[in-house]
Amino acid sequence: MNYSALQTSLYNLISETSSNLPPDVRQALSQAMDEEIPDSQAALALSTIATNVDMATERTAPICQDTGLPTFYIHTPSGTDQLMIEKAIEEAIVQATKDGKLRPNSVDSITGKNSGNNLGPGSPVIHFEQWTHQDEIEIKLILKGGGCENKNIQYSLPADLPHLGKAGRTLDGVRKCILHAIWQAQGHGCSVGIVGVGIGGDRTSGYEEAKKQLFRTLDDTNPLPELRKLEEYIMDKGNRLKIGTMGFGGNLTIIGCKIGTLNRLPASFFVSVAYNCWAFRRLGVILDAKTGEIKRWLYKEKEADYKQLARTAGIPLTGKEIQLTTPISEETIRKLKVGDIVLLNGMMYTGRDALHAYLIDNESPRDLNGAAIYHCGPVMLKENGKWIVNAAGPTTSIREEPYQGDVIKKFGIRAVIGKGGMGKKTLDALKEHGGVYLNAIGGAAQYYVKCIEEVTGVDFLDEFGIPEAMWHFRVNNFPAIVTMDAHGNSLHADVEKDSAVELEKFAEPVF
Repeated sequence: MNYSALQTSLYNLISETSSNLPPDVRQALSQAMDEEIPDSQAALALSTIATNVDMATERTAPICQDTGLPTFYIHTPSGTDQLMIEKAIEEAIVQATKDGKLRPNSVDSITGKNSGNNLGPGSPVIHFEQWTHQDEIEIKLILKGGGCENKNIQYSLPADLPHLGKAGRTLDGVRKCILHAIWQAQGHGCSVGIVGVGIGGDRTSGYEEAKKQLFRTLDDTNPLPELRKLEEYIMDKGNRLKIGTMGFGGNLTIIGCKIGTLNRLPASFFVSVAYNCWAFRRLGVILDAKTGEIKRWLYKEKEADYKQLARTAGIPLTGKEIQLTTPISEETIRKLKVGDIVLLNGMMYTGRDALHAYLIDNESPRDLNGAAIYHCGPVMLKENGKWIVNAAGPTTSIREEPYQGDVIKKFGIRAVIGKGGMGKKTLDALKEHGGVYLNAIGGAAQYYVKCIEEVTGVDFLDEFGIPEAMWHFRVNNFPAIVTMDAHGNSLHADVEKDSAVELEKFAEPVF
């Protein structure tokens, strides 16, 4: 096999997977836009998503800044040099990271040090299997970000599930587990989402089966009648939960449900659910086993499959949006209420897990009084000695819940920007201090890039790595929705409560 051709093929697979959604996912998102309530917050979110998808395709840049832990499933003929393929994957990963197609996401679990090139123990994830085709190699890739990966969940039946009651070792028990998995994800996993489900196996193989289900196309049909019926049921009832895009409430919560089954031990009955966000990045290629060149793509046939998704030029604004310029006063913040759409201007600072933990016991290198903190781990490139942003959507905010309230009060922060909302401790701090939580659209990494006018500096780059560093962005007309205000109101708490009421309606046995 030609090593150079193989490496080029793998690089192209990585780049395409990061920047282009497959046609079946695009079609599902288009249908979601048709079915959503016009002019609602969910419809606005879907419109932003569509614009972002088109921008990523045009720029060949990451759809979402969190490119996950690259996971490959590979079928090779017997006798294939798998070590050579693994080496080529690693070199392609390093180059794609350098070129900004991937965010450096591989972090040492003991030291917290980012490798900077997406390599390390367990990074990337590579699964090899042999098959009978002697002249072809199949390589499939999924890029599944941390926000939706954190919403994966595994159940051991029998169990008592909140709002659904007892789930036994039956298909009806599986039904309850899947509904609960969708409900618990709320907006944290960037709905509208897709669930892959593995019934049975052990704790490891069950999760792997669930993730393998995500490689099925959204429009396929399950060959097992019982599972086909269950998939159709979940697609109907999962959307009746009314969680909606980004957890804003709405008609559409999921756009896919795929279920597989494995044999199990008599003592164990696991139901494993792999939740994937709308930025459902999975593609594949068939390689010529002799040359390493791409013979054909999987999940797409031609470039024409990438039809424009957005229906308007940019996000449809009404003119009623509220302009905010940092530093923001308490008086201005207390005038805002849940549901307001704001356009943020001035300086904002990124801050994720590492920075928040640091700020609890240390002073900030920047004056944060009246400031906006953005929960974001961007993809950054350095050109001619100057940092530029290649992708910059929000990360899931709930991880900062143990710190956020104290950080708000300690430094005088007025606006926290992220996705998925936060909990009671943060809500109480917003009310006491005078602050708001602004929900940006999860995964809209390219749309938000155009709102960043300049990178003016960075702190803790060497200590924390690119995703966790404190980047200084000057922004213009950065759109977000007030979902937690200074009056004690939280859209996220309301949607979770209302969707729990809907979930309870499905407690009675069906299968």
